[in-house]
Amino acid sequence: MASSERPLDHRYRGEHPIRTLAYLFRADRRRLAGAFVVFTVKHSPVWLLPLITAAIIDTVVQHQPIGRMWLSAGVILFILLVNIPLHLLYVRLLYGSVRRMGTDLRSALCTRMQQLSIGYHSRVSAGVLQAKVVRDVETVEQMVQQTAETGLGALTVLTGGLVVIAVRTPEFVPVFVCVVPVAALLVARLRTRLRSQNEHFRHEVEHLSSRVTEMTRLIPVTRAHGLEGKALRRMDGTLRQVLHSGLRLDLLNGRFASLAWVFLNVVGVVFLTCAALVSYYGVWGVTPGDVVMLSAFLTTLTNSTTTLAGLAPVITKGLESVRSVGEVLQAPELEDNEGKSEVTSVRGAVAFEGVGHAYEEGRPAVRDFTLSVAPGETVALVGASGAGKSTVLNLVIGFIRPGSGRLLLDGTDMSTLDLRTYRRFVSVVPQESILFDGTVRENVAYGMDDAGDTVVRQALRDANALEFVDRLPQGLDTVVGEHGARLSGGQRQRLAIARALIRDPRVLILDEATSALDTHSEALVQQALARLLRGRTTFVVAHRLSTVRGADRIVVMGDGVIREIGSHEELLRRGGAYAALYSGQPA
Repeated sequence: MASSERPLDHRYRGEHPIRTLAYLFRADRRRLAGAFVVFTVKHSPVWLLPLITAAIIDTVVQHQPIGRMWLSAGVILFILLVNIPLHLLYVRLLYGSVRRMGTDLRSALCTRMQQLSIGYHSRVSAGVLQAKVVRDVETVEQMVQQTAETGLGALTVLTGGLVVIAVRTPEFVPVFVCVVPVAALLVARLRTRLRSQNEHFRHEVEHLSSRVTEMTRLIPVTRAHGLEGKALRRMDGTLRQVLHSGLRLDLLNGRFASLAWVFLNVVGVVFLTCAALVSYYGVWGVTPGDVVMLSAFLTTLTNSTTTLAGLAPVITKGLESVRSVGEVLQAPELEDNEGKSEVTSVRGAVAFEGVGHAYEEGRPAVRDFTLSVAPGETVALVGASGAGKSTVLNLVIGFIRPGSGRLLLDGTDMSTLDLRTYRRFVSVVPQESILFDGTVRENVAYGMDDAGDTVVRQALRDANALEFVDRLPQGLDTVVGEHGARLSGGQRQRLAIARALIRDPRVLILDEATSALDTHSEALVQQALARLLRGRTTFVVAHRLSTVRGADRIVVMGDGVIREIGSHEELLRRGGAYAALYSGQPA
């Protein structure tokens, strides 16, 4: 989708968010220019009315020709009548551009999330990322809409009003001109504080979003142990932080708005009094109509200046959201696949040559890992928690790259391969099956839109899942619920195996695929796995050693290094680390 790629080629590197916004709207420049022209015409009655009112009053007071009054009224009536079609055209031009920008930005964020490393996702909460996609983009849209609607209205009134005053009563222009820079100075002095407070509030809301996501995931555990009160107290603490941060922001915005309003209205009263005195004493030929016009313009220009000042919090909040989105769009932890060789076929030979990897400097998760795996071979990784097993799996999948040494696929260094194309030949069956809120068919054939019912049913049959799927109310079209909530653990795992089978992978990853199952479900899953393993290079991680007896080789790991390698029988005869682990577990 082209729109999803558009914002990604922009190198946001801490530049001002206004430039980023200009980039995001670059495809709609002509529509925005048209919206500006249409708005100026449709909004012109606001600053033309005081001039026409002045003309009518002078006609009445000074007994000028009545035709002038009818002409003025006709002009303003025409402009008022065309407001409806012009406004609809303006909405189509501006709001259409804003909605397209928001859609492109959300698409770009989702695309970027798919490109960021697994390490990034392990550190950044899903709730925070969700807030950026939903809340921050919505804030940017609202900022542009409000600034365009309200700010453009205020600017056209200021510009049109000052032009009319310059033509009709030029002596009063300096006074009006002074009001705008003083108001701008008020905005500038508080803007720094507004930005820092908005940034703080944004981080508090992101933290809240993360806590809500965490709370909803823990509800089964919370309810099962009667910990509702503790969970609510935890949430209450976060909610109070958001409350206090929001109140501080509201008070700062309120103080700013109040100062601007009082100042501008004091200036207005003084100015109006002076204008009345000038007309009363006949200075500069100011007519009664001019006084009424200046009085009306004083109100509209004061309101426009106050409106512009009041937009500061909206703009500051919106620009902070642009920065927030930029944190994801330009996060450096991308999987680098550009310009690398595409993988068109895989035999399944995997070789580790002195591979090392550390998540934190000075604390290697895997050290000097050397292992050659032949195509079709099944290798089991066992050891205590923290031994480095999951790191080895992540290296095979390509989620992380070796910090030292080399990892070869069919004799080719994987650092030179496009890992996206390699993963087409990989399937993963995790400990907790990952299902989405769709039908059985959609979950099994995920990513394989051309898979027909016959192929799906065969995969389900091989996974020992067809018997329970056929008993479901709608069979293949039964919705499994979010995370497969309407199925048992064994049923979910068999669907995950069917999803792996239908892809016909050359490299298979089994990460504790049976550890959470009861005996009956485990037996069914083991039968399905036996079919899945045939002819495929397989890496198995299991704490329950009875499940890895049939592996071609078992690699015993500890502290990130290989302790022992051999078959189940060889390692038991050796009487080493594996035998010690095995003797401590039930057969």
